[in-house]
Amino acid sequence: MSPVEVLSALNPLDHFISRNFQKFSGHSDTSFDPVVKDLPALIDVATNDPAADNRLDDEKIFSSLPPLFRGHPEIHLRKGIIDAAMLGATSEVDAERAFFVADLSQVFRQHERWMKNLPEIVPHYAVKCNPDPYIIRLLAALGAGFDCASNGEISQVLSIGGVDPSRIIFANPCKATSFVRSAAKAGVNHMTFDNADELYKIARAHPGAKLIVRILADDSKSICRFGIKFGAPLEVVPSLLSKAKELGLDVVGVSFHVGSGCYDPTIYGDAIRRARDAFLMGAQAGYKFTLLDVGGGFEDARFETAASVLADAINLYFPDRKGIRLIAEPGRFYVSRAFSLAANIIARRAPMNEISLEPLDPRSTSDEPSVMYYINEGVYGAFNCIMFDHQTVNPYVLSLKGSFHVSSSEPLSLCSLWGPTCDSIDCVCKAVELPSALQIGDWLGFDNMGAYTICAASQFNGFKFSNVVYTTSKVGGDEVRRALCSFAAKGYGHGSGPY
Repeated sequence: MSPVEVLSALNPLDHFISRNFQKFSGHSDTSFDPVVKDLPALIDVATNDPAADNRLDDEKIFSSLPPLFRGHPEIHLRKGIIDAAMLGATSEVDAERAFFVADLSQVFRQHERWMKNLPEIVPHYAVKCNPDPYIIRLLAALGAGFDCASNGEISQVLSIGGVDPSRIIFANPCKATSFVRSAAKAGVNHMTFDNADELYKIARAHPGAKLIVRILADDSKSICRFGIKFGAPLEVVPSLLSKAKELGLDVVGVSFHVGSGCYDPTIYGDAIRRARDAFLMGAQAGYKFTLLDVGGGFEDARFETAASVLADAINLYFPDRKGIRLIAEPGRFYVSRAFSLAANIIARRAPMNEISLEPLDPRSTSDEPSVMYYINEGVYGAFNCIMFDHQTVNPYVLSLKGSFHVSSSEPLSLCSLWGPTCDSIDCVCKAVELPSALQIGDWLGFDNMGAYTICAASQFNGFKFSNVVYTTSKVGGDEVRRALCSFAAKGYGHGSGPY
């Protein structure tokens, strides 16, 4: 069972939305709309902030992208709820649509954190984690490289301009032949392999490739394990290198991946030892390796520990690393905490009193959820991370009965959260405590929604993708804008190609 979090108020006063909604074009009567009729306090709290002009103004940096706002994500979550209420009052279809708020300053802070703890290792952002157009542009402007798994991702990165193909690693050991040819045409030479068939394919389609042998690492301490699909055991590496020599291919280094969401950073030490052994095998095969790719799996909460283990292991097993380039493939580390989601309660089911047909008091001592809430995001959308990435989400209250001000003493009841589709597997939370007074039209928030969420969302049952509002908060905000504006001033990032 997950505990509920209640968002604290940014403004000590409640305000009331004007009752003049009926004056808006296309809507003449709201007297029977319970959401509008009983709606208090949903106005922009920043309007009472003397610094609001410096916090909420938008800036159009890239012609092909939405504007970039200023201000803490909480402000824009609440502003989004207000905007939804205003649209709803005009009978706008899907006015209460779920939405994300992305704080690009958080991405910048993570980049600073990476460079402080692992200054020798150049991050190559795993695009598959979240191919957001602003994220890619920001990391490109900051000098990061990119880990791409498909021709589409390569095209997405190169289409923005300002990224040399040498900053991309095609880190998919099993690629379509046409993708290999396309990479060759694009000038993307660095790519991984872990089997002999891949070598034959590359010899035909991209004989000038700079190959990296992906070895099998112990991924037993990760949430998402990759070893069942990728990675050559050390005992087969000599034969693979021999075959690469026979085919006239250039193998330049070694890569590994300990799995996504690694919860035991000590595993990196063993992986570096295996990589050292693979380097020795390369020398025996007549190669001089110049690249070590330590993969991904970096968890935000354990990053400093992982960085320390990595640094110590590299010093131990590669004490003389002159001429060796070190790279990594972080994904969730950069973006997980940068995105928050606001979802609207669109329906609820509660037990009924058989005599009065009134809902029973949902406060129950039972271990079974007493109320079912339905929100407008689910496992076929942004919450696919629950099924595919084994994530646990924790909802908190953004608004209750139309107010942002929710008392921490509000009575709670055990409930379940469901997505909007007509599929019974669309369950967001099987059991979570939320305020008993939650009603249709109230909003819930979810943090840490930046990794493996938007990227794998579908439009099953006709539900649209949730929009993203972009902002920069105070710490790192100026640095983000300078980096992006400089990138844009050079003519990069404006293209209308794939995001």
